Amino acid sequence: MGNICRSPTAHGVFRQLVNERGYADRILIDSAGTHAYHVGDPPDRRARETALQRGIDISDLRARVATRTDFERFDYVLAMDQENYRSLQRLCPRGMETKLRRFLEFAPDFRILDVPDPYYGGQQGFDQVFDLVEAAALGLLEDLMPRLR
Repeated sequence: MGNICRSPTAHGVFRQLVNERGYADRILIDSAGTHAYHVGDPPDRRARETALQRGIDISDLRARVATRTDFERFDYVLAMDQENYRSLQRLCPRGMETKLRRFLEFAPDFRILDVPDPYYGGQQGFDQVFDLVEAAALGLLEDLMPRLR
């Protein structure tokens, strides 16, 4: 939504995974929000701390707003929850609808599609978000692997 909690966490987790697997030169990663609440701001302090505790530094990321161009630039535009999915649907150019997915589609073992927003909660929410996006990031990379070979 504001691109300071869930999306930058997913961005950082996926970036780390892509770097570890040696695909950094073949996969372009970015994150964005559907609202301009925090444009230019770093990720929420709690998101940064949670990521750092798990060995991932997301302090270099800055919030931005998703644009129609993102659908042209990226193979996937991934939403964290149904509300953001609907916002991105309205932004999506005709003919590019198949690029829009929910991030947790790549983590089917969780049997949920919404990554909960931890912003108004405690540390437990940030830990849960990290666990969810870590699983989805692995699933996303597995989905991409046939095209990377």
